[in-house]
Amino acid sequence: MRLARHMIEKADNNNSRELLNFLVELRSRLIAALVVLFVLFAVFFYYANQLYTLLALPLLRYLPQGHLIATQIVSPFFVPVRLAFMASLLLAMPFILYQVWAFVSPALYGHERRLIWPFILMSTFLFYSGILFAYFVIFPMLFHFLSGIAPEGVVLSPDISEYLDFTIKLLLIFGTLFEIPIIMVLLVSARLVSRAHFIKWRPYAIVGAFVIGMLLAPPDVLSQTILAIPVWLLYETGILMTRFVGQYDKKIKC
Repeated sequence: MRLARHMIEKADNNNSRELLNFLVELRSRLIAALVVLFVLFAVFFYYANQLYTLLALPLLRYLPQGHLIATQIVSPFFVPVRLAFMASLLLAMPFILYQVWAFVSPALYGHERRLIWPFILMSTFLFYSGILFAYFVIFPMLFHFLSGIAPEGVVLSPDISEYLDFTIKLLLIFGTLFEIPIIMVLLVSARLVSRAHFIKWRPYAIVGAFVIGMLLAPPDVLSQTILAIPVWLLYETGILMTRFVGQYDKKIKC
């Protein structure tokens, strides 16, 4: 009876020690992520106004008066600060994902650890590519179109807060849209959809790409095509990447 009680107490002590190590590791990872986020926010906060001007530049080129307006007294301060925080969060996201990966990696198999790191790098690259595509390609086309359809006597003067919300939504939409290959790889890896199905669905994907172009691009054929072609190419990239998923699984089984 005493031996059984001793074994139970020893098991409880081991569990408590493991839980303590788990919490210490979690705290250190969170602190590292927050420190990087704070440092980036401090830098972006210092250049908050210039950062907002950079975001507004695709629209400012087409405004007759050459400036936006602020309908609230505190907007000129809080809107650039909010943008600075969003920018620091987006830029810190790869490091935050790395901290999450480093925290859970001990519980993963060797082949899973080797697979997650390239996945994080690729998904980060595609997300940032989507943001850059929206800023340098979609924004100029969209704002040029919107500035030219205002009725006579109406001057386009967007509020800085509304412009921030609108552009951030578009940037996140295109950043997520460029994750199509990663989503396809995940679906094939989880065996929810086969690569053959994606190949079979290619005609529907092309139609869907032009539907997306119709919804997100200005209503002219050239702009819609400029958006639809990259979306279609992303789908083709996903099909190409899913080819290596099956080969990787065969190597693991061997």
